Amino acid sequence: MQGKKILVVDDEPNIVRSLAYILKKEGYDVSTAGDGEQAMDMVRDSKPHLMILDVMMPRKNGYDVCDEVKSDPDLQDIQVMMLTANGLEGDREIGLSKGADEYFTKPFSPKLVLNKVKELLG
Repeated sequence: MQGKKILVVDDEPNIVRSLAYILKKEGYDVSTAGDGEQAMDMVRDSKPHLMILDVMMPRKNGYDVCDEVKSDPDLQDIQVMMLTANGLEGDREIGLSKGADEYFTKPFSPKLVLNKVKELLG
C-alpha cells in the first residue's frame, strides 16, 4: 500500500503507537494527531486517504471532525474509520450518520482493523 496516507487521531498515546506500528509495518505512510483541532490542521495540510478517529478527545471530538471532513467538498472523499470506547448502538449510529465509513469499539482486534483499512483503501 505504498503511498497511501493514514492519519491516526487519538488522545491515548498507547493506541496511537500500536496502530501506527501495525500500519507502518504494512507499508502505509502514517501520521498522528492527539486531538481534533490538530487533526483538522493536518487533514487540510496533507489530505490523507484514511483517518482512524477516536470520538472522545480534547479540543474537538471525533464526531465533529468527521462531520467537518465529510461536509467539505475538498475533503469528503477521505475515508473515516471511527475507533472508540463508545460501544452503544446509538453512538455507532451517530458516527455513521456523520459520514464515518466504519465504526470499531475499543478494545479492538488489530487484525480486524488492519483488514478493514485494506478493504477501505482498496
